[in-house]
Amino acid sequence: MIRLNILQRNFNNLQSLKTFSTSARRSATKKGIVVGVYENGELTSAASRINIESQGKVMDILKVSDVRLGMTNLAHNLVPGYDVVSLVGAGAKGATMDANETLDRHNENIRIAAGRAAKQLLDEGVAHIEVDPFTNAEAAAEGAILSVWNFDYLKSDENKKPEPNVVCSEKNEEDVWEKGRIKAEAQNFARVLTQCPSNLMTPTHFVECVIDKLCPCGVQVEARDRKWMKEQNMEAFLAMATGSTEAPLMLEVAYCGGNPDAKPVILTGKGVTFDGHGVCHDRQCDPEFSADMAGAAVVVATIKAICELKVPVNVNAIIPLCENMPGGNAVAPGDVFTALNGTTIRIDDTDHDGRIFLVDALCYAARYKPCLTINVSTLHDSMRIALGTGATGVFTLADHIWKDMSEAGAKSGDRLWRLPLWDHYRMKIQSDGGADVTTVGKGLGGHPCSAAAFLKLFAPPSEFAHMDISGTGRKSSGINHPYLQRNLMTGRPVRTLVDFFCKFATNKS
Repeated sequence: MIRLNILQRNFNNLQSLKTFSTSARRSATKKGIVVGVYENGELTSAASRINIESQGKVMDILKVSDVRLGMTNLAHNLVPGYDVVSLVGAGAKGATMDANETLDRHNENIRIAAGRAAKQLLDEGVAHIEVDPFTNAEAAAEGAILSVWNFDYLKSDENKKPEPNVVCSEKNEEDVWEKGRIKAEAQNFARVLTQCPSNLMTPTHFVECVIDKLCPCGVQVEARDRKWMKEQNMEAFLAMATGSTEAPLMLEVAYCGGNPDAKPVILTGKGVTFDGHGVCHDRQCDPEFSADMAGAAVVVATIKAICELKVPVNVNAIIPLCENMPGGNAVAPGDVFTALNGTTIRIDDTDHDGRIFLVDALCYAARYKPCLTINVSTLHDSMRIALGTGATGVFTLADHIWKDMSEAGAKSGDRLWRLPLWDHYRMKIQSDGGADVTTVGKGLGGHPCSAAAFLKLFAPPSEFAHMDISGTGRKSSGINHPYLQRNLMTGRPVRTLVDFFCKFATNKS
């Protein structure tokens, strides 16, 4: 066992590779405020205050303005104390849960309105942004803070945008706002980790960033090296890591928010900091392959948020970190290795690295006797083809777990979609090549389902859920989530997992 110290980065700007604090003081003085108007022309409380202070000028502006959801109108020097006022359409005031869309329209409309308006103020050079809480300050904080995030930490100072101070405009809503801020900044932390180029986010650097962010919160962080893995007989994980010169690490993160004697929830996440596909390299290289550790990023960001929110639950994360490269020592198709639980695995495609990297972590998790195991991974690109960026695919046999996850996704706007975890797919991965199982399932199609069935074979004997974030956890398409900037990493579904754990803790109490 080793505990890594935070090292001096070889790239100076990497020391600033952290989500900015939206409560920090800024030297810039340009101030702006976001206020809302519903589609029927009714003003929010904050907008009514600005209208009174401006002697009715807000209503005059709205007479010739578009008040559809997310549409903004800027007014400069409208009232004392603000350089810019952004009037934004907040949609229908009475919006509710849309059962057909599995989406809480009320919360999502607020995120869209607050996000669009805050981003426009930032583009205007406003560095102090006050945001209307609308009727849910938590959702307003999420939309605003997610929208103003931008990955320019590696740029020279003259090319960086100002880091805005984003706060709630109403003092009596600050406690609710704080919940949204914590969740949004945790998601932004996941975005930083996934957006960072692979030469600056190696397994070692990933661990350093996690120690830097989570240890001050009281979370335990430990990183185990290759020697420890050999002592544990983690043959499968070590085999897949042999193609790279970067040292693999097994990261453990522990948060104890509940009764110390209570069984924990185990989170595992795929931490492939660059996916070079091993020796089975039949695709063009893409910088996005450095985001193949999005599952690991989501897991550590989720723990950061539930720790800051003091959610009464115990969560342990076990995250294998490595690169999958076509080096001289890389595994070859047809090689057979033994997992920690004694199951032999035939590797028929080295591009199926994620499931091999994870099996030893899942086997190792059994010693904690968890009540639930959740895996989060960019496991198969077919999921991206099937669901796109619309929803994360979820595989679980536990109906009550799925119900709580689905409700959390509807609330957060990061929706989930359930897929089958049937014996049919377990039978597809039974090997005819002399090993117990194969990484390539028999027959055509169903690859994400076969991958989920593969992982379940190695999971602890508890309730199990696998979340495939291949479509949702990497670059944003900008569709339906305008508060997530297009072509930047999303950090999804951190907020869904946080909301799930809040509900999970309530059910257990």
